[in-house]
Amino acid sequence: MDFGRSRDIISGLPDSLLCHILSFLNTKEAASTSVLAKKWRYLFASVPNLDFDDSVHLRLGKRNPAVSGEDYLKMINERSDQLSTSFMDFVDQVLRLQDNSPLHKFSLKIRDCVDIVRIICWILKVLERGVSDLELDMHLKWKSSLPSKIFLSETLVRLKLSVERGPFIDVEDVHLPKLKTLHIVSVKFEKHGIGLNKLLSGCHILEELNLEYISWCLWDFVSVSLTTLKRLTFCGEVMQDENPISVSFNTPNLVYLMFTDAIADEYSTVNFDSLVEAHINLQMSEDQVEQTRFSDSEGNMEGCMVANATELIMGICNVKILYLSVYTLEVLTYCCEAIPLFNNLTHLTIESNSEVGWESVSGLLKNSPNLETLVFKGLVHRFTDTCGDMCLCKPWEEDEEEEEDEETPTCLSSCPVKVLKILEFGKIYDDEIEKRIDQVKHFLEKIPDIEQLILHYNTPVDEDVIKVYQQLRRHPKVASSKCKLQLISDNLSLSSKDCALFGID
Repeated sequence: MDFGRSRDIISGLPDSLLCHILSFLNTKEAASTSVLAKKWRYLFASVPNLDFDDSVHLRLGKRNPAVSGEDYLKMINERSDQLSTSFMDFVDQVLRLQDNSPLHKFSLKIRDCVDIVRIICWILKVLERGVSDLELDMHLKWKSSLPSKIFLSETLVRLKLSVERGPFIDVEDVHLPKLKTLHIVSVKFEKHGIGLNKLLSGCHILEELNLEYISWCLWDFVSVSLTTLKRLTFCGEVMQDENPISVSFNTPNLVYLMFTDAIADEYSTVNFDSLVEAHINLQMSEDQVEQTRFSDSEGNMEGCMVANATELIMGICNVKILYLSVYTLEVLTYCCEAIPLFNNLTHLTIESNSEVGWESVSGLLKNSPNLETLVFKGLVHRFTDTCGDMCLCKPWEEDEEEEEDEETPTCLSSCPVKVLKILEFGKIYDDEIEKRIDQVKHFLEKIPDIEQLILHYNTPVDEDVIKVYQQLRRHPKVASSKCKLQLISDNLSLSSKDCALFGID
């Protein structure tokens, strides 16, 4: 073999393969390869994916300390104008070089002053070329509507529109026969809920829908009705003192839901019959939270409902995997007539913090007869006297009664959980770690079928980790003899052997 001569193996690859490799770079990086060799000069012009990002072009460099603030600002404005012109010329040149060659993806990210007329020309040009994946991420002061031809494309399969401060959607006709994925972020609809309905009505095979940071609190209604939909991210722009008026879902084939919103005044339709996994972050307004705090202080929590999310919660009762934010726990306590039966639920994740109690957790566990995995993200909560046997914050006067009647079934003693995982169990220099250890011991004493306990301890101090591990391993009173312990920290992963050794040194 001849090692004296270097070989350009990459350039020997077929043009089609080189274009495929270049398609993973942003277009400026792909264009820079044109100086490598004669073969590469115009190769990037055949790349089927175009990714333009003005932030790559508009890098102004560090400020010279000798330049005054006013002169520096003037220099930045002049330089920004020059770079914006350079960016626009670059996009024009690439589109001109590619002419009418087939185009798969066109991504445009703009944060600074770019001529709106030229942007529209670029969009129309790639639509004419039959683009199938269109992504527009624009933060511009653009007061008109988006080009209507975007919503009349015969070729689009994926469409993402993120146009904060930018153009709004105002469409009379929508025809997107191939669209399967639609992302709408921070977009304004000229006709609010009617405009959204009009858009969705023209997406006949849509499978994935993301609606994020849209101010439907100001709308008369918001409705998602699509029988083809399988995945939905529904993230409202939660306002401190506003609640949506009316929200409805008719999505019988939906299998995945990511939901963040304030409680609506009504949920007229909730059809999630096929739902498998749901991440729910349902929140009360500030006024509603204040009402709950007042009721608690007056001792009138029983029967106090400040809003009604019952229909929405009932709608997700078929899920197998459920994630509940800390705010949703509050909603279950103060805004739900009854916790439904989660007969299919096998995996439950609960987020917690020191501001919210665990009043609703007891009901969740009692109504989840097939639960196998329980995950706590954090092991702190607000002190209340209505947590049942979930925790150790019960009034002292109840202790004697419990000792007399230890055999009474409780939410933990009837809990079928086999795997208990606690994320954020503790942190470095944690003054409350002993309380968390006691809480874990309480779980071990009560849950009868637990087979695995996994704790994630966020600390680099190995001595602290070992101390906690030993305390739990030596705990003599464990409901399940099969339980195995695993404690994971920044540096260590400690676990019991094949058989459980609780209560043994």
